[in-house]
Amino acid sequence: MMLIPNTLPDAGLPLDTGDAAAFGADAAQAAAALFALTHAHGDTHAHGDAATPLTALPALAAGLGLHSLHVKDEGGRHGLGSFKALGGAHAVIRLVLAEAARRLGRPVTAADLDTVAVRAIAGTMTVSCATDGNHGRSVAAGARLVGARSVVFLHRGVSEVRAAAIREQGARIVVVDGDYDDSLAEAGRVAAAEGWINVSDMALPGDEQIPTLVMQGYTVMAAEILRQMPQPPSHLFIQAGVGGVAGALAAHMTAVLGDSRPQVVVVEPDRAPCLFDSARAGHRLRLDRHRPTVMAMLECREPSVVAWRILARLAAGFMTVADDEAMAAVDRLARPLGGDPAIPAGESGAAGLAGLLQAVSDPAGRAALALDDRARVLVIATEGANDPQNRHRLAVTAAPR
Repeated sequence: MMLIPNTLPDAGLPLDTGDAAAFGADAAQAAAALFALTHAHGDTHAHGDAATPLTALPALAAGLGLHSLHVKDEGGRHGLGSFKALGGAHAVIRLVLAEAARRLGRPVTAADLDTVAVRAIAGTMTVSCATDGNHGRSVAAGARLVGARSVVFLHRGVSEVRAAAIREQGARIVVVDGDYDDSLAEAGRVAAAEGWINVSDMALPGDEQIPTLVMQGYTVMAAEILRQMPQPPSHLFIQAGVGGVAGALAAHMTAVLGDSRPQVVVVEPDRAPCLFDSARAGHRLRLDRHRPTVMAMLECREPSVVAWRILARLAAGFMTVADDEAMAAVDRLARPLGGDPAIPAGESGAAGLAGLLQAVSDPAGRAALALDDRARVLVIATEGANDPQNRHRLAVTAAPR
């Protein structure tokens, strides 16, 4: 475990006004309303408007010396297994509605999704993306819901379990040599050549619109949390790949809570620490290489520019956790203390809890973050146990790359 405070030049600056609008209360309400409408018009297994559970773990909190610990369990989100169900699908629906409005020359809402005119337009559209698994499943589900086609690019490290879950949503799969970032580049190249819409959750300079739509979907979860918690959290330990969910939650809670917002600690695999290394370097950077990790959904080389802009201002700190620490967090959720309920999660889903467990075990980290008997800590189980063969596969294939 490594933990560093946020000493970036932008640390402590107010949230950018554009980001406050994009990820604030109104944006969350609009996204939730969209999902409620599509639930009435589409595949109820792929979409819905029901909140996921927020679970208190009082025995674990007491054992860690905290006032409270809550886990937002995203394993059942919209039947798709992770919080990502909120992102890619939201972007696809918004993009189809916008294109239908442009072609028809009139406003189009989610209530029009089942009309002949809108379905005909959606049927001419192809959306694509690169994914480690969960984002592609969401994009494909959104495309199926509105009647568009989807093509999902996977690197060879993505398991067949995850690939099959994407195919179930009607997507065509393209396998790419290399890692996630190689599949990201190939998805962008092919989409540009074919005239497809590349629904990326990775914002690059000058290319923020669609990744922002993806991140807006995640504000639905943030708003649910604030409604569900008896008091707002004082701390949020949130895992990151490119940083989309971490940025969206930090921005929403800051926009809504102001000075009462939680301290946000960004947690990454020590084998793929693009945000941590960027924070340590003092600027956003791209890793030259990384190694495979059991936290496969977080295996990214470069932060999203939108997420970086937000987290450079709002994060209290950045930390890394090792694979064995993530696996220990999975086991703790599955085999809880005292009367706490069990929560099934994968290693990527438990990485935030892994960060908390390591921070409280380090006296300097505990003191720096004020993780004491007044701390109300929130972690997100971002995915369920979606890939139970992951640990064995990594043990067989892991090597530096």
